[in-house]
Amino acid sequence: MEFSNESMVVVAYSIYLPIAVLLTYYVARTLFKNAKVFMLDIFRGREEIANSTNKLFQLGFYLLNLGFALLILRISYYGGNFTTQDLIEILSQKIGGFSIYLGAMLFLNLMMFFRGKRKTKQAMHKEQLLRSHQEGVQQRG
Repeated sequence: MEFSNESMVVVAYSIYLPIAVLLTYYVARTLFKNAKVFMLDIFRGREEIANSTNKLFQLGFYLLNLGFALLILRISYYGGNFTTQDLIEILSQKIGGFSIYLGAMLFLNLMMFFRGKRKTKQAMHKEQLLRSHQEGVQQRG
């Protein structure tokens, strides 16, 4: 049974899109389920703002990554007949490239969480130094 190039492209889209959506969902769910701990630490235990910020980051993650998945959706094939081998190779490039992109976005988000945690730790250290200094001044005065 032979398929036209157009129908093979539609098959490729119908395979690629659900995989891209599921990969994005899985990575986002895993990342932001575990990010709650970082957010609580960054916001010093203030659960409401930590959860709200985490949800906003998650929404941005979905929009950015699904947008990118749709942006790279296009499949142009100019090599004559579109074979099953061509379909598999094109899908592996699309899905592999998108997986690499998702991995990079995951690490970028982790870097942002660690940076936020470091900034919070620095701010807490400054507050402790200021309190110690003020207590020292009060004891001398």
